[in-house]
Amino acid sequence: MTDIDKSKLSWDEWDELQNPPPAETDFDRIVEAALSRRGFLGGILAMGSAAAAMGTLGTAANLMSSTSAQAQEAAASRFAFKPIPIFTDNTVHVPEGYSWKPLAKWGQPLFSNISDIDPATGVSLENSDKVFGENTDGMELFVIGEHQIIAVNHEYVNNEINLPNNEKGMPKNADEVKILQNLQGVTVMEVAEGENGWEIVLDSPFNRRITHLTPMKISGPAAGSDLIKTEADPNGTDCLGTFNNCGAGKTPWGTYLTCEENFNGYFGSTNPNFAMPDDFKRYGIVAETRYGYEAFDPRFDVSKNPNEPRRAGYVVEIDPSDASSTPVKRTALGRIKHENAAVVIARDGRVVVYMGDDERGEFLYKYVSNGIYVPGGDTSKLLDEGTLFVAKFSDDGNGEWLALTPETTGMKMDEICVFTRQAASKVGATTMDRPEWVAINPVAIEAYCALTNNSRRGEIKDGKLRTNAGGDEMSVGGPNPREKNEYGQIVRWYPENDDHADGKFKWDLFVMAGNPDVHKGDAYAGSSNINSGNMFNSPDGMIFDSTGLLWIQTDGEDTNEADFAGQGNNQMLAGDPATGRIERFLTGPLGCEVTGLIWSADRRTMFVGIQHPNAPFPDGEGKLPRSTLIAVKREDGALIG
Repeated sequence: MTDIDKSKLSWDEWDELQNPPPAETDFDRIVEAALSRRGFLGGILAMGSAAAAMGTLGTAANLMSSTSAQAQEAAASRFAFKPIPIFTDNTVHVPEGYSWKPLAKWGQPLFSNISDIDPATGVSLENSDKVFGENTDGMELFVIGEHQIIAVNHEYVNNEINLPNNEKGMPKNADEVKILQNLQGVTVMEVAEGENGWEIVLDSPFNRRITHLTPMKISGPAAGSDLIKTEADPNGTDCLGTFNNCGAGKTPWGTYLTCEENFNGYFGSTNPNFAMPDDFKRYGIVAETRYGYEAFDPRFDVSKNPNEPRRAGYVVEIDPSDASSTPVKRTALGRIKHENAAVVIARDGRVVVYMGDDERGEFLYKYVSNGIYVPGGDTSKLLDEGTLFVAKFSDDGNGEWLALTPETTGMKMDEICVFTRQAASKVGATTMDRPEWVAINPVAIEAYCALTNNSRRGEIKDGKLRTNAGGDEMSVGGPNPREKNEYGQIVRWYPENDDHADGKFKWDLFVMAGNPDVHKGDAYAGSSNINSGNMFNSPDGMIFDSTGLLWIQTDGEDTNEADFAGQGNNQMLAGDPATGRIERFLTGPLGCEVTGLIWSADRRTMFVGIQHPNAPFPDGEGKLPRSTLIAVKREDGALIG
């Protein structure tokens, strides 16, 4: 363990260090029954969405009735591109008739008189909160008057290329800590299309950086709780910074939701004898960190400020229309490793927010507001006053949302909001295979969650079934039907009564990723809508376009070897919920994650995030690898989603 260079670990690998796997695993379990439920391997499940929309989510005959030649022909016309093969090189590839161009790169100025990044020294402290941050992730586009504003997350930094003269990129003083803190968080920027394509509008009054140092308000049931009070904030209502911003969301009233995911990696202890509070284990908070903040910024030293980590792990609401506004941490949506926040309005006008907790064996959540959304009305309490639920899936295709309340958990409301994972464990929620982005279909009443992978599902450790960090067993079954799940799947659910606020739902699997070339005919070949031409692993980002196509982005193994042979670099695919058809649209450079997708106001440009490329992208050989937001267009200028 001491020989591991922790600065190069993925967040999933970091969590693995805190909860290591057993030396041996048990593969005696049979998953065929789970896979074949409702005709999965026979191709029926891929047709589930159209059938469910008609209320016929029952028999194979009903499901198969929607596979007519006319339906297939109509579906084919929805894919306005020729699917591309895999690539393993250092650039982006898109279909014939499409082109791409960088819009914003890590270190690129948002304001005049700011220089671009210097590869020899990195970004200066003076400029670090005035440039496009590193490791772009979730994002949304807002039309404000005649302006187009993009809010985009910066999940984390790669220390070694930001502090290139330091061993393993670890900071040596407080100023270097501030550089790292400033390059993460959120960028809000105006963009416009001109003769040179899409560009950042320098010095726009909308442009701002939100970082680990930005003042925030805390709202909801945990605001003012003793659990989050600190010496610097004795009222428990004000904090600094938003952390490890992963996926995103957009409210109907025009605000941006940024989601704090792996916040645990920022907090450590300078005192080796400090006894960590019991709740830290569930969230993976340990003495040693990835960034070394605690050595120079006491806010991140839990031996001095033990409540500080409990002020991170929330959904943060930002007003992109006002660069002077104060972001708000909405504690009513729970404290987890938030992936994204998918918002929809229920039939009665209440606000529903779906959220995944991205760690092995954690849970899928839903928030339902007490009040209703009225356009132009007061929205200040809609994300503060409501009920948080967690999903329980049954093997028979039914499911229910379990309320997290003092009555169901035996916990106080502030405890539920701060120790949300523990509350979900108390009510018996279903452990999931790392629930990532949730996407809500705009043309059908259904929602999807990417379950990216879970290599520990079904393993035996010390004679017992593997559990999550809270002791909940990760058994095989339901929406998690495979042991040692390296490929991932996408679960889909249909709210009862066509109402996202309803407490019950039906569910199926839209796709199980796999490799049919390596695994002939077994569960790891994937579902019937996976083939040699579209196979992938580790679905992560998911976004619907306005026509109801589901865009799937991956963050998985790109070795192109062994179980992943023939899958190439990470990619973006389009899936049709009505037929199950999936086709590859884009591949990224070697080592990258493809993450985040939005469209311009006229829907003739799609913006795609390329995170942590392990290649000299996009500037070419001899240049730094730079996380980049790219603009993709059809060469004929037609709509693209």
